[in-house]
Amino acid sequence: MTDGSGVRFRDRDRLARTPTHETALDCLAAGIEAALPERLIRDAVSVRGESLRIEGTDGAVCEYDLDAYDRVSLLGAGKATAGAAEAVAGVLAEGGRPIDEGLVVTDQSPDEPDGDSVDEPSANGIEGLPGDHPLPSERGVESTRRVLDAAERAGPDDLVLAVITGGGSALLAAPADPLSVDALRGLTSALLASGASIDEINAVRKHCSAVKGGQLARTIAPATTATLAVSDVIGDPLDTIASGPTVPDRSTYADALAVLDRYDLDVSAAVRERLRAGADGEVSETPTAGDPAFGRSTAVVVGNGRTALDAAASAAGDRGYEPLVLSASVRGEAREAGTTHAAIAEECVARGSPIEPPAVLLSGGETTVTVEEATEPGTGGPNAEFVASAGLALAEGPLADGERADNGSASRVVVASVDTDGLDGPTDAAGGVADAATLDPDAARDALARHDVSPLLDDADALLRTGPTGTNVNDLRAVVVENRDDG
Repeated sequence: MTDGSGVRFRDRDRLARTPTHETALDCLAAGIEAALPERLIRDAVSVRGESLRIEGTDGAVCEYDLDAYDRVSLLGAGKATAGAAEAVAGVLAEGGRPIDEGLVVTDQSPDEPDGDSVDEPSANGIEGLPGDHPLPSERGVESTRRVLDAAERAGPDDLVLAVITGGGSALLAAPADPLSVDALRGLTSALLASGASIDEINAVRKHCSAVKGGQLARTIAPATTATLAVSDVIGDPLDTIASGPTVPDRSTYADALAVLDRYDLDVSAAVRERLRAGADGEVSETPTAGDPAFGRSTAVVVGNGRTALDAAASAAGDRGYEPLVLSASVRGEAREAGTTHAAIAEECVARGSPIEPPAVLLSGGETTVTVEEATEPGTGGPNAEFVASAGLALAEGPLADGERADNGSASRVVVASVDTDGLDGPTDAAGGVADAATLDPDAARDALARHDVSPLLDDADALLRTGPTGTNVNDLRAVVVENRDDG
């Protein structure tokens, strides 16, 4: 949840029980605030005279002569797209060229980051259309058809600004013929529980869709397309962010089939038949590099996880801690990553390596939770599982006795982790925070075995809640390590 002053953790005073906890929360809040789409767009987009200028995080610059286009429209989808689209439209309006049409599929209203999607256009002409995440829905399909209709209306002398952010894969839903929404929901659910990587998940989703994998660009052509992406994917591959609706696709039907086989996924017969037909050449592939659909198309990333990490590092420095970014690309099982981060923090306390305390260890990326087939899924996303695992490791490590003796009044190491969109999996929490004294080890082991860590953290007053933040640049973690001589 955000207001004019930025991101707020609910019950922050209670959560910030020690200065160490307070530092962890401040670093996370600073990272999320830096990645809010309004800030990203104001830094990346400008109108100078009649020229629209878009600068990517890699320094790439694209410029467009607005006088050369009959119409300027804005289309998009994703969790951060409401705010990003509004900001883009605002820059254009201030520059004297308001957009002619704006449609975005999101789980938020453009003017109200915590509200429901609405059909009335905003002051800058953005119409928010309803969709659902993480599973596609009937209303999302209807909203996507409106986006596709607008894309088809674009003429050769029009400019289409495509604002694409994380979460767009589920929100921008258009089942490929003859698939149903129910088939897509079942497929998506199976993929998300399988432990497959985001590249593997999206290879399948692209080939069961009529909009993903460059197919929106194919519909927009021959109009000019300028894509502005906020990345929630490690490495910022444009064809993976929201399943790359406006960029060339590198995956194939054969790749999609291989994912189903690799994870032994139980999907509908219609899905398998669709993918087999594509692999046999009976259905056209998604467009690749060199396709005419991309002849007048550019794409840049305007914000990513590194944006949040840099801001979190600055916040740590402002509080007198030495920041160290371990990696912006942490992946794999959440519980394993949690144990590793705890071990690095313990090494800092014991030997001052890899950095001398007081320090804040930071990381980004996206971990996963693999639910075994025989296990009934509990509640809690990757960030909650990361924190529970780290808390358990600290509770059983060399720092445990001292912290329990302090009855929680002092903490040498505090681990905190959030999903920057404010929703860690199918829960109302963004993540969690823990130290060596937060969790009972037996209860933590049991909860981790059942993938049911949210109740565990909630009972320990260790869940972090923000509500939807309006951005989405993957996960953000802060591990605060106090001076080795401090209690």
